[in-house]
Amino acid sequence: MKVLGIETSCDETAAAVVTGGREILSNLVLSQLEEHRAFGGVVPEIAARAHLDHLNTLIKAAMDDAGLTFKDLDGVAATSGPGLIGGVMVGMMAGKAIAAAHDLPFIAVNHLEAHALTPRLTDDLEFPYLLLLVSGGHTQLLVAEDVGVYRRWGTTIDDAAGECFDKSAKMMGLPYPGGPNLERAARACTDNAAAQKRFPLPRPMFGRKDCDFSFSGLKTAVRVHVDALPEGQLKADDVAMLASSFESALCDVIVDRCGNAVQRFIDTYNPKTPTLVVSGGVAANTALRAALQNLATTRNMAFVAPPQKLCSDNGAMIAWAGIEHLRLGHKDRLDFAARPRWPLDPEAEPKRGAGVKA
Repeated sequence: MKVLGIETSCDETAAAVVTGGREILSNLVLSQLEEHRAFGGVVPEIAARAHLDHLNTLIKAAMDDAGLTFKDLDGVAATSGPGLIGGVMVGMMAGKAIAAAHDLPFIAVNHLEAHALTPRLTDDLEFPYLLLLVSGGHTQLLVAEDVGVYRRWGTTIDDAAGECFDKSAKMMGLPYPGGPNLERAARACTDNAAAQKRFPLPRPMFGRKDCDFSFSGLKTAVRVHVDALPEGQLKADDVAMLASSFESALCDVIVDRCGNAVQRFIDTYNPKTPTLVVSGGVAANTALRAALQNLATTRNMAFVAPPQKLCSDNGAMIAWAGIEHLRLGHKDRLDFAARPRWPLDPEAEPKRGAGVKA
């Protein structure tokens, strides 16, 4: 089985071809960093236009790299939500057009599910597993029971972790994209203990018994420290120490929240090999990966994190999600409507604040 995957939910235009044997034949991602750099964040209209300008060329290149024609495909999968709706529609309509023109099944992929299923592409992981889905728009703890079957145990009630990364980086004067540049700045700090003492930061919701997250207070505390520094351009040493303290605080919060879910997962499912998985764009952060690896080790769990290049948005994860659904006989009509919101667990109780979107 060979499936073309198309991803246009945010600011990366991506296309890939993946096989049912978990082989990535091609995986191309065109970044829009330069288009959005001047604005310090993603502008939805600019993103949609960039997808429109480059997607056809990228799809052709992905097919050429795979050495295939459309007639060799078994299906076409495209992100159909959630995301910036203009960009989502560009990729979804391209996928529908290819499917219709070549009489191929079309699979409308939930972008979040594609992140959730990536560990099955990279590590051939069996269900169920405990999943931390952590990105610019979402921070959730879920149990992946099967393809299309997810139980949400926790979500953010305000900001997502990736958003907190990016906005904190911007306050520190770091360039776009904020998350990776904040991580680089943190690595320049040689004394994390001193950094945390100089720039003490809160651990929102730390110690509570539930699995929900909150990051808005952490972001506000960063602003307070930045405002207390001397006026003018911030010194590199100050930024490095603040970034290091911030990263430690965020990792502490996430590990604490995940820790609450671990025992519940083991008690509820009694899995043969209990596994903690992290996926999504923020999963590329090395400090977070190390902290979660340590948590898993102390709880006698396996730990799985996709390769960093498959943490950020990409076409391979969309193609793989399409394969997972095609194997079960799932396909979608060509009148499938794009969804700006598409919860993985539609039966989960709505949370207050931003949790209503989860």
